[in-house]
Amino acid sequence: MTTKVVPGMLIAVPSAEDVAREAAARLAKSIRDAIKSRGKATIALSGGDTPKQTYQRLADEPDVDWSVVEIFWVDERAVPPNDDRSNYRWAKECLIDRAKIPESHVYRMRADEPDLENAAREYEQVLRTHVPVGQGGVPSLDVIVLGVGDDGHTASLFPGQPTVDIHDRYVVAVGKTDGREMRLTITAPVIEQARTAFILAVGAKKTNALERVWAVSGSLRDTPARVIRNVRGSIHWVIDKAAGGM
Repeated sequence: MTTKVVPGMLIAVPSAEDVAREAAARLAKSIRDAIKSRGKATIALSGGDTPKQTYQRLADEPDVDWSVVEIFWVDERAVPPNDDRSNYRWAKECLIDRAKIPESHVYRMRADEPDLENAAREYEQVLRTHVPVGQGGVPSLDVIVLGVGDDGHTASLFPGQPTVDIHDRYVVAVGKTDGREMRLTITAPVIEQARTAFILAVGAKKTNALERVWAVSGSLRDTPARVIRNVRGSIHWVIDKAAGGM
């Protein structure tokens, strides 16, 4: 039997709707705490169906001063910002517009630019400029929202690719492979330096990947989401019971 240890706090609830509700409430508290401590909050968002529902609920959470919240992205596909596959599009529709977050506080990953390597360098500079640094001078986001793919990826750090091993850059371009679009992604150091990480997972298809992430030993190259184990801040796994194999 594989020995497993869930790093951080595990919140397992009955349904996807419960995941969205629970995650939104906990995200709102983390944002309020960051504002109370540092006068503002920096949050990086991921895409996916579960985050969409969470962001809609988060926009309606009480007592969040959205005027001092700054929005960043974990990753983005190389598509226009109005494309249905764009993480920016859905975050804008579900959270940014609903919460009336100032446009000047929204830092979109410009993965639709023709020179993706340059776009990665530019977004790294955005993080360096607008996100306070933590240990080793790495940008330290107050809150980061992540998922775990069925294949064990997180952000756009995919199994079998060297991207998860990059530590001297904070944002990199990811080439087109296996039917995936090109994209931009933050790298392991930024994930690891987050003050608070929320990982959302729904459905039985996630069970195997989560087991691999939670296993005491395992390959980072095979299961890049194991990078979450190295987050220096608090870690919150908000999942439904099906995802946890319960």
